[in-house]
Amino acid sequence: MSLQENKDVVSRWFTEFWGNPFNPGVIDDLAAPDIRFEYSLHKPMRGRDEVREFATRFRTAFPDLGFGGTADLIAEGDYVVGQWEGGGTHTGPIVFDDLPIGSTPAASGKTLRFTGTTVLKVQNGLIVEELGLDDGVTVLQQLGIIPSA
Repeated sequence: MSLQENKDVVSRWFTEFWGNPFNPGVIDDLAAPDIRFEYSLHKPMRGRDEVREFATRFRTAFPDLGFGGTADLIAEGDYVVGQWEGGGTHTGPIVFDDLPIGSTPAASGKTLRFTGTTVLKVQNGLIVEELGLDDGVTVLQQLGIIPSA
C-alpha cells in the first residue's frame, strides 16, 4: 500500500476508534486479527477481542471520551505516527483497576485531558500494531491516584 493509503487507514481508525462517537465496527474493519496494542498505563493487549474489551471498558467509564489529532500524520514504510490530545469525564464504573498503584472509585466525576503520540504499523490495509506513549502521570494526577506536583 502507498504511504497515503496507510495514512488513510490510520485517519479512519483515529476518527472511528478514538473519536466520538465510537464505532466498534472499525475494529473488525481495520485491526488485524492478532493486533498488538500497547499503551503505557495498561497491560499489553493482543487481538481484536482484547482491544474491543479495552475500548468498551474505557468508553463505559468515560462516555464522552474522545481524542483528536494535533498534527499531520507522518508515514514511512509500514509505519504511521500521530500526535493527539483528548480525554473525557469519568461517570461510569471503576477504571484503571489494573494499575499497581491504585485505581479510582466508580463515577468519580473527574475529567481527564492528556496528550500522546502513537506509532501504528499498517500491512495490507490492516493495523497490526498500535504502540502509544501517553502522558500517564497527568492522567494519574487528574484521577487523584497520585498527588499533583
